[in-house]
Amino acid sequence: MSDDSSRGARFTRRRVLQAGALAGAAAAVGWGSPLGAAAAQARTRTFRGDGDLAGWFANPGSAVRPRFRWWWPDAKVDLAEIRREVDQIADAGFGGAEIAAVHHSIRDKSILDVAVNGWGTPAWNAAVEAALDQAAKRGITIDITLGPSWPAAVPTITADSPAAVKELAYGSVTVAAGAAYSGPVPAPVAAAAPGVTAQKLLLVQAVRVNTANSTRKETGLDLASVQDLTGQVADGRISWTAPADGQWILLSYWERGSGQRPESDPHTDPLSYVVDHFSPAGTQAVIDFWEANLLTPRIRELLKQSGGALFEDSIELETDALNWTPDLPAEFERRRGYPLAPYLPVIVRHNESPVYSYEAELTRHVRHDFWETVSDLFNEHHFTMLRDWAHSIGLQLRAQPYGLETDAIAAAAILDIPEGESLGFKNLDDYRTLAGGRDMAGRTVLSCEAAAYQGGAYNTTWEKILRTMGGAYAAGLNQTYLHGFSYAAAPGVNWPGFAAFTPYNGGIGYSESWGPRHPTWRHARDVSGYLSRIHQVMQAGTPKIDVAVFRQKGYSKTGIGANWFTATGIPLGWTHQFVSAPLLDLPNATVSGGRLAPEGPAYKVLFVEGDLFAGGECTLPVAVAEKLLGYTRAGLPLVFLGDWSVAKVPGVAKEGENERLRAVLTEVFAQPKVRAVTDKAKVGDALAELGLLPDTVYGRSSTLLNARRVADGVDYYYLCNGKHAETVKPPVAAIDHEVSLTRTTRDAVPYRLDLWTGRAERIAAYTEENGRVRVRVTLQPSETTVIALGRPGLFEAEGGRSPHVTATTAGEARFVDGELVVRDTRAGSYESVLSNGRTVTTVIGALPEPMTLTAWQLEVEDWGPGASATETAVTTRKPALDALKPWPQIPELADVSGIGRYTAVVELGDGWTGGYGAYLELGEVFDTCRVTVNGRKLPPVDLINPVVDLGSHLRRGGNTIEVEVATTLNNRLRVSDPGVYGTAARQNYGLVGPVRLVPYGQAPLSEG
Repeated sequence: MSDDSSRGARFTRRRVLQAGALAGAAAAVGWGSPLGAAAAQARTRTFRGDGDLAGWFANPGSAVRPRFRWWWPDAKVDLAEIRREVDQIADAGFGGAEIAAVHHSIRDKSILDVAVNGWGTPAWNAAVEAALDQAAKRGITIDITLGPSWPAAVPTITADSPAAVKELAYGSVTVAAGAAYSGPVPAPVAAAAPGVTAQKLLLVQAVRVNTANSTRKETGLDLASVQDLTGQVADGRISWTAPADGQWILLSYWERGSGQRPESDPHTDPLSYVVDHFSPAGTQAVIDFWEANLLTPRIRELLKQSGGALFEDSIELETDALNWTPDLPAEFERRRGYPLAPYLPVIVRHNESPVYSYEAELTRHVRHDFWETVSDLFNEHHFTMLRDWAHSIGLQLRAQPYGLETDAIAAAAILDIPEGESLGFKNLDDYRTLAGGRDMAGRTVLSCEAAAYQGGAYNTTWEKILRTMGGAYAAGLNQTYLHGFSYAAAPGVNWPGFAAFTPYNGGIGYSESWGPRHPTWRHARDVSGYLSRIHQVMQAGTPKIDVAVFRQKGYSKTGIGANWFTATGIPLGWTHQFVSAPLLDLPNATVSGGRLAPEGPAYKVLFVEGDLFAGGECTLPVAVAEKLLGYTRAGLPLVFLGDWSVAKVPGVAKEGENERLRAVLTEVFAQPKVRAVTDKAKVGDALAELGLLPDTVYGRSSTLLNARRVADGVDYYYLCNGKHAETVKPPVAAIDHEVSLTRTTRDAVPYRLDLWTGRAERIAAYTEENGRVRVRVTLQPSETTVIALGRPGLFEAEGGRSPHVTATTAGEARFVDGELVVRDTRAGSYESVLSNGRTVTTVIGALPEPMTLTAWQLEVEDWGPGASATETAVTTRKPALDALKPWPQIPELADVSGIGRYTAVVELGDGWTGGYGAYLELGEVFDTCRVTVNGRKLPPVDLINPVVDLGSHLRRGGNTIEVEVATTLNNRLRVSDPGVYGTAARQNYGLVGPVRLVPYGQAPLSEG
């Protein structure tokens, strides 16, 4: 199991050392004499705080609960089953779903009969209405994708329609010096796609080759030599003689439809074609189709009630030529101030790559201007237009604003809900790009297409998902759309039913098709509760971010981070986001109190470095430089990295523009709160000179990731012992160190919020310094916690202002029923220093020795194919166990998937009944689990670090401990459907352990 295979050996008193971390099971089950009554009373108060903040955290509403991609085989669905699946999603604690027509796994699409069951048909509308109606009854939300599959497409256009997606294809022929060419205008290098029957010749040019401008992949050309020969074309032919001063290329440019259709079509009859995303005509075609075909009176009514969103997936406009729209030349000249035509040779593409180049810097700047223009058109004519229309029908617009070389940061500020993806995003900085746009626009949610893994179908564990997503929440993510939930059935599929992405090209497809078909669905509500609490906290109030990193190009899904901050700053506690030029025009882009966007992310410094997408070239628009001058004069610190004495504007400069930029920057660098360094290792020194510290200070390099939000004077810190990207090596290790947290309210005290159990508990051991609270944090790899700083009594009826512990030799100190206690797994005398300066000695008496549980009985529900593709046959197996071991090592269970119930009866003597509690360390478990002790079901188990506080549930004599473990379907599918899943390796299911009982003692920390 990934980097967690030795969990049984790593307890290392983690739950003891972590002040207040033991909120879980003990809080829910009570303590028993002498601990039980106090804990029971404290538990009652905990969930009855002023404003019910404790209840708000423990029981999040459906609006913040995780959701699913819900894949339908178009409208080949049963309405009763649609309603059942809404119930299944709601019953498992999820907040909704996004309906999408997706069926990559079905090779023969004719079985779906799209003329009757296609997207946008009456059958589709009836199914959507059933889903919306049932969701309204269950109080969850349904979103709907903009078109069938992706990209956005409609069946009311053809590949040649004005509203269809366009490309600019080029043709070329080489003409020697002084030679004559007479013949057809060069045909496009890339053939037209099926369905494209028309193309328009826009321009014919001749340009001389200049090898000095060549690159490894691009042929160099001479800009000064460009000749427009369009007027010499007659009847599709041209005659032209090249000058005698070098080799020449004759170029033709053809505007045509790209012929792109939505993924895995057909979904409609007639076929749908992707719309032009850069023109009002393309977007209007989508709107018109919805208004005419999808928004029936009942659906319109239900959508307005739902509070849901329209959704558009990543902008995957695929062409062998250049993305185009007919108005591009005119819009380019209007926005950039010079004509596009002479520069088309270095703009055109073949197989997604440029073909020709002028002088390197000029080429780089022209391409910047081209894609900035495309970005403007995309954001204005597509996202803004769609968002405004969505609002008119009572919906929001959620979208993944990346896939092209456009400003995704700016797009994220336009969208109601920008979205990223765990599969395509290379590291956490990809999330930080979108989070910058969201937060500067004053929006709340950044969602994620979460947990898609190539080859992960039916072998993906919830633990893997949590490890993947943990760090993303620290980067600004605060909603997840899990990938995904497939409709139950489709013609010709095998057990366990229809899955949108598996089989995929005949093999194991993308994860996952969650739902009752999975044994782990039995514990899905534990996971949904955990994620919901993260979302609840991470959507509260406003984020507070240390650094705004200015980015000249607002690309996302690149994995490119920020110099110093990504590699060095994050391990020290710094947080950052990315902003691009359009964000500085937003109403929030003001400075007050030395902060940028003070009512929002409140960045305390703006960091400007060279354009990392252009070799680190130091570029800035003049308007941005002028804004920065105004910002720092208003008190905002600025740090520049690079040689800005040669700064240039990022596009083709107008006369005097570079000189104006340098003059403004000279003024900027003369300001007292500005630092400029040329060595990235000196960025930290520059921050220190400016007197800046992160909100969260570690004091040492750490793998701890953090995010801070402030709501009504309460600081919420999400902490994850994670990594910047899944590919980062070496693996993350456990951490145990102090963390200093900034507090908004002067008398705020720390609380630990348990994301698994929903329990909020005041932390008893901490120190205070310079407006900060210092607490000790110990977390296993990928483990998470939330620390809240708020006034005493915030999460409890009696907060009290009694002294707290500033240091103790005991394993931990905690508050129980308002009284300070110390706890340890070792007997002894312990000294504790209180915040009033007193030192108190406390004695914990003799404790029983820890014991390893080795005698287990196992009963297994063996899940396999039933009478139909959607039915599961369950067989009970009771293998004999001589020791805990993975199921593949037990002959009867080698190819079994399902649910195992492990039972151990433990005889305990008198030493276990004197007010002592115990931890149950489960060790290695695959995949989800629940624990029952003496017939009482305990709260959810932390899947990352499965250590359970049993409180006082153990008693003298016989004690029955049951551990219920659920698996994936991988091991069964290997043998039940070997044609697809036979190549999969067996997974080590079950309770592998070792399982230990570790007793602890607890005693009041009395000052007497």
